[in-house]
Amino acid sequence: MSNDYFRFKQFCVHHDRCAMKVGTDGVLLGAWGRVEGRRILDVGTGTGLIALMAAQRNPEATVLGIDIDEQAFYQAQENIAESSFNDRVKCVLQDVLTFSSQVPFDAILCNPPFFVEDTLPNSYERSLARNNSCLPFPQLIEKITTLLTSEGNFSVIVPSGLMQGFVSICLVEGLYLNRRCVVRTKANKPPKRVMMTFSAKSYDITEESELCLTDEKGGRSQEYKKLTDSFYL
Repeated sequence: MSNDYFRFKQFCVHHDRCAMKVGTDGVLLGAWGRVEGRRILDVGTGTGLIALMAAQRNPEATVLGIDIDEQAFYQAQENIAESSFNDRVKCVLQDVLTFSSQVPFDAILCNPPFFVEDTLPNSYERSLARNNSCLPFPQLIEKITTLLTSEGNFSVIVPSGLMQGFVSICLVEGLYLNRRCVVRTKANKPPKRVMMTFSAKSYDITEESELCLTDEKGGRSQEYKKLTDSFYL
């Protein structure tokens, strides 16, 4: 993914001016996260990747991407404008913590910053995109609850080591885990990421799954191919 752009089956994403490039985390969440409903919000849209994936998966929905970084916002605008989904996908330049909407969202997706202070990136833009101090989980989750419909879903991807803390914060804010997928890069490696979906409705059983990204030969696993088949060339 070292090129200035990444081409998918139904759209192309340029990322040369974005602090965070097209990456596996975004593709995974865009392919796995809940996108049911008429209104979808992508928090920290960056290149616009997840917003575009959501629009492809749900042809009936309008999608809004929001980002605080000016360069990412302009690049997302361009990526959206060049796509066939430009009539249903928009983006705004704003801090999500100060964002408000008269109409709540049926689905919210977020690939949040999660690095801590001792790994703060050198550039301001990368700090905004990657560092948890710029969008602390408690403030993010509290804000999500004000933007989500009572029947809506909030999907997120975080490092596996942060899972329990994230779930606990969500519980405090009245959001319950109802779906979880543990992600490993290799079958014999510890989990690297976890994708989760929360809602205001508590379920007796959480839907559990596991995804290994590579097969024994080092290529994309069959389960990874199946999840992303609608997107990867």
